[in-house]
Amino acid sequence: MELKKLLSIRKEIKSRKPKFVRQEYHKRKKLAKKWRQPKGMHSKLRQKFKGHLKHPSPGPGYMSPKKTRGLDKNGLKPIIVSNLDELNYVSKNHGVIISKSVGLKKKIEILKKAKEKGIVVLNIKNIDEFLKNTSESRKSKKERAKQKEEDKKKLKEEALKKAEEKKEEKPHEEKEKEEKKTVLEMPK
Repeated sequence: MELKKLLSIRKEIKSRKPKFVRQEYHKRKKLAKKWRQPKGMHSKLRQKFKGHLKHPSPGPGYMSPKKTRGLDKNGLKPIIVSNLDELNYVSKNHGVIISKSVGLKKKIEILKKAKEKGIVVLNIKNIDEFLKNTSESRKSKKERAKQKEEDKKKLKEEALKKAEEKKEEKPHEEKEKEEKKTVLEMPK
């Protein structure tokens, strides 16, 4: 109960928080909206003059409550998982994020095990839908690979037939060439 209240407080605080942008980002194209601490000697933003952009600081109440820091919007602590063994260390107040370096096969295995254990996966919205879509795409990919292989075999067979036909035509051509050579080489 207390955590839910703190999460709602954090949400309210973050909704009031202004966007912290870099000084004079609107004047130069190459500057990003990312916050950078102003260093200029005469900078009005560094000196925190009234009427200028806000500074990110815990003072005016931009910081979230201590107990909610590092938690997601549902109050779960995220843990990055890259294999099946790491799922054994996950408890109910943790949420799993599957590492981006994990391949599709392992990801499917991790999702199935997480579903069995009732673990929340934070970076996939609907596990059932994801598993269904991936299995369909894998099947279609295998079918395409088989079709491609069959096409290659057909092309090879056609190439072999053409080569055999050319070999059959060559003996006739060679005889004609020999006859021409003999005619040209006749003594005078």
